[in-house]
Amino acid sequence: MSQNEIEESLNLLEKDWDVDPILRKFMLGKITDVSDYPLKVKDVVFHVPYLNSEKKFILWKCYWPDCHNCCDRQGRLPLTSDDLITIGKGLKYQKPSEFIKNETLTVTYQEPGPSGQLTTMTTINLKRKKDETAADDGTHISCRFLDEKGGCSMHPDRPGVCYLYPFSSWLENEKGTARVHATYQFTGDCPGFYLADTLDPMKGEFKDYSKTIYDYNMASNRTNREGFGSVSFS
Repeated sequence: MSQNEIEESLNLLEKDWDVDPILRKFMLGKITDVSDYPLKVKDVVFHVPYLNSEKKFILWKCYWPDCHNCCDRQGRLPLTSDDLITIGKGLKYQKPSEFIKNETLTVTYQEPGPSGQLTTMTTINLKRKKDETAADDGTHISCRFLDEKGGCSMHPDRPGVCYLYPFSSWLENEKGTARVHATYQFTGDCPGFYLADTLDPMKGEFKDYSKTIYDYNMASNRTNREGFGSVSFS
């Protein structure tokens, strides 16, 4: 996302939520004295930002059901091959091929990679609205499976990627072993970020998310091997 898009999201967020002015400056790239604190929890390395000038970690907590911005303002919903079967059955499709034809679209997009390289990804995505097209990819669209109170009508069989928020994650080859890494998505949409002296307030979240993130990355990697998507670096 561009800084302008993040600022627009923050301005919208501030209509309903208090945003720490320090975190706002950080998300807009105005605080650069930041250290990466790696935290290994089971099979995942979390990269937690530490603001050196403030001597604070950036942590997170979820405010659902009071907030469901992650569902209202999701840019895309990539599916794993497991999702294709589970969600297809949930929507009463007899064959995965019919679900794929009617409810998904395949898009290719580019994003900065964790090491600064450009990452090109092709994913098969769940349509967030019935008439979604590739031109809508990356734009904020409220998911059509939300009810009036922001609850997910597909839960617990919603896409695996929905369980990752607020993290993004990736795989790295470390001496022949696949290592999963994760860091926050700072899109300006979530009110849950806060500053803390230690990592202790978020120990439970790191533990719970480590299995979710690891399992998702394994499923996503398998999905690419099965020909439903691809990842390349340049």
